[in-house]
Amino acid sequence: MNATIEKFGWPGTLVREWDHWVLLARPSQPTLGSVILAAKGEATAFGALPAGAHAELATITPALEGALSRAVDYGRINYLMLMMVDPYVHFHVIPRYEGTREWNGREFVDIGWPKVPDLGHAIALEGEELAGLVEWLKGFFPAGS
Repeated sequence: MNATIEKFGWPGTLVREWDHWVLLARPSQPTLGSVILAAKGEATAFGALPAGAHAELATITPALEGALSRAVDYGRINYLMLMMVDPYVHFHVIPRYEGTREWNGREFVDIGWPKVPDLGHAIALEGEELAGLVEWLKGFFPAGS
């Protein structure tokens, strides 16, 4: 795995894996259910990914959006490809919603709703709590998705 994937806690944050991509629970949660969708290779530009990685997104995105919809009942979803600090191809996938969502005794507010997500306002999860979020998210993916 590349350094970007490792920075976001792989393998401990792994929710799902496909041939070309991994889905990681984002340790810093600006909204409940925020994840990282990261390409496995060494590409540092979206256009440099192999054709198979692009094609695989056609099956990943419906599975991901369905899972996050079941998990947090989002109103919109944002795919942010920032890649300023972490150079390998990855998206910050942020489910957006009005109001709050609760999980594990914590309240998650989408501070930026309905505008740009506020990534600086996030709940940092670690240890058992982060592991719990990973397991919780895995439960929203049907087998084979």
